[in-house]
Amino acid sequence: MSQADLKGEMLQAMRRLAKSVTIITTSNGQERFAMSATAVDSLSTEPPSLLICVNKTASLHRVLAAGADFCVNILGLEQEQLSHLCSGPVKGEARFQQGDWRTSEGGIPYLGDAQSAILCQQDGSFSYGTHTVFIGRIVQIHNSADISPLVYLNGAYTTTAPSLAIAN
Repeated sequence: MSQADLKGEMLQAMRRLAKSVTIITTSNGQERFAMSATAVDSLSTEPPSLLICVNKTASLHRVLAAGADFCVNILGLEQEQLSHLCSGPVKGEARFQQGDWRTSEGGIPYLGDAQSAILCQQDGSFSYGTHTVFIGRIVQIHNSADISPLVYLNGAYTTTAPSLAIAN
C-alpha cells in the first residue's frame, strides 16, 4: 500500500473511532488560547496525568512548546457550538466570547460548566511528525454532576448516552 493510500485509509479508520470532544486551553500570561481537540487521553494514575496531541500549526502550540500549563475541558452535548467556535476561523480572544470561562489560580482559562475541566501542569513533551505530544500532570479537576458527553464520530457530533447524573 502506498503512503498516500495508507494515509487515506488511516483517516477513514479514525472516522470510526468515537472520541470525546474537548477544548484545550492555555495562556501565556497576556493572551488566552483555545482549540477543539479529540486527541486527548489518560496516561497514568500514578502520577495522575494525561496527554494531548497538538498540531504544530495550531496557535496555542508555541505557547505549549514554551512550557505553559494547560486545561482539558471535556464538553457536554449542549456545548457543541463552543467546539465549532474553537475549531473554526474565529481566533484568539474571540474564542472566549461565549461560554462560562473562568481562570484558575495559576492563570489558566477553564470552562466552568464543562463535563470536566482538568487543570494540568506541563510535565514533558515530544515531537512526532506534524504534532507534539504534551504530557500534563493533573493538579486540579472540576467535575460536573451531569454526564451528557459530546462525541465526534464519522465527521459529526453525537452523544453516547442520555443525560445522566452521578450519585455522590
